[in-house]
Amino acid sequence: MKKLSFIALLFLAACGQTKQENQQAENAISNKFLQEVVTTKAVLKQVTKEFTLTGKVTSDPDKTISYSPLVSGVIVKSYFTLGDRVSKGQTLLDIRSTDLSSLQSELTIAQRNLQTDESKFNDKLISETELIEARSTYEKLQADLSLYGENRENGIFSIKAPISGYIIEKNGNAGSTVAAGGDALFSIADLNTVWVIANVYAGNLQSVHEGQPVEITSVAYPNEIFKGKINFISQVFDPDDKALRARIVLPNPGLKLKPEMSVVVKLLNESNNEMVTIPSEAIIFDNNSYFVIVGSKDFAIRPIVPFDHLNGITYISEGLKPGEEVVTKNQLLIYNELKGK
Repeated sequence: MKKLSFIALLFLAACGQTKQENQQAENAISNKFLQEVVTTKAVLKQVTKEFTLTGKVTSDPDKTISYSPLVSGVIVKSYFTLGDRVSKGQTLLDIRSTDLSSLQSELTIAQRNLQTDESKFNDKLISETELIEARSTYEKLQADLSLYGENRENGIFSIKAPISGYIIEKNGNAGSTVAAGGDALFSIADLNTVWVIANVYAGNLQSVHEGQPVEITSVAYPNEIFKGKINFISQVFDPDDKALRARIVLPNPGLKLKPEMSVVVKLLNESNNEMVTIPSEAIIFDNNSYFVIVGSKDFAIRPIVPFDHLNGITYISEGLKPGEEVVTKNQLLIYNELKGK
């Protein structure tokens, strides 16, 4: 009987030791899990709403020059294509023009007359006033001719690039006729600075103002954000689009933004209201409702009512107070554990 009692005591002691070891193992796992739990405090912040506008990139008009023909003629040769980088003074077009040929003939005659009058003046056959008049006539014709380009003889004149930049418009190729005052033969733009023109419709008008910061994105660079601010808003609605134009001037390092490129303009509009905010990753959606896990050691499930979200932050209209700890890592595991109890 004593032998049985001794064996029973040994069995109970072993069971107790096993239970204690299991408890210690559970506590070790629990402590390790708790160390991996991350919490953050709910913070009161000003409510910022976000909305987007459509827009497109254009060249800066102050850094763009369009060349329109001053005389009629025919393009003999073109030295550039759309999109080319050109330097100031580079030859872009050769044009044959009878108008320029006539002007060249007048210049040649004026030059000869000036040489003759200089000889007459030296021989005291004409007055200084007459010499000055002849020189003025020649210089005026020379200046007029230089406006059209460089004389290549035989009625052909070369048109030079007035500035350095990129060809953003081209009209006409070799053999094309041009008319004085007609469409621009080409446009050159310095693209180191560009404009973004955004459409502002009546429904957004009260939320858009000059000086407002914006973020601009495009399909071409989906992971890149171009930051700027609204520099100007027109005061007249476009009759076709029924929208005002908002202008954003942007530096363009690397020339990533191209004229006519479509972009999305994101605006942030701050209000006077404040709400509790938490990281959006802390929110649990279950059974058509929203929850968070509150606490830092003793956890509890808390139902909440989200109001809006922006850039990884969610505004909470009901369920949380400023300063409360909210779990942002392993919250789903805790939620399932608490829900299962």
